[in-house]
Amino acid sequence: MKIRNRGKGEKIEAQMAPMIDVVFQLLIFFMLTLKIVEPEGDFNINMPIGAPSTQTSEEINLPDIKVRLISNDAGQLVDLQLGRQSLGNGQQAFEQLNVKIKQVIGGPNNPLTKDMEVEIDADYNLHYSYIIEAISKCRGTLGPPPNYDLIPYVEKIKFAAPRPPS
Repeated sequence: MKIRNRGKGEKIEAQMAPMIDVVFQLLIFFMLTLKIVEPEGDFNINMPIGAPSTQTSEEINLPDIKVRLISNDAGQLVDLQLGRQSLGNGQQAFEQLNVKIKQVIGGPNNPLTKDMEVEIDADYNLHYSYIIEAISKCRGTLGPPPNYDLIPYVEKIKFAAPRPPS
């Protein structure tokens, strides 16, 4: 067995390749064991129940606005109805529809218009241009020039289930 002489000052160098291998293994280990946690902030807090209100809460009954479009076999508009009232079948009928919707909602600045809804019930074979015209007249009107901004009446428009031709 050979005894090394400690006084000579031999320099011992550390090998870099095994050290790099260990660092990469630790890096992979920590990446695989990392648990991603959702950010905090979704707290389930039970708030205390407040004292009952002295005012009676009255539900506002919004009027049902139903537009019916009746067509002939060729897909042409025969009658436009708002509720049970017939408005006719030409361009003047759509203008009347616009005026009547404005009257029903109480003006374009009514805060309840966000909750109001128009139901359009069109015949199965009606040409789509009449439906588009009815939607635009129920939706609102154009403002004064030069901008012609839309003055909204109703934001929610739904369609009744289509009835196939009989």
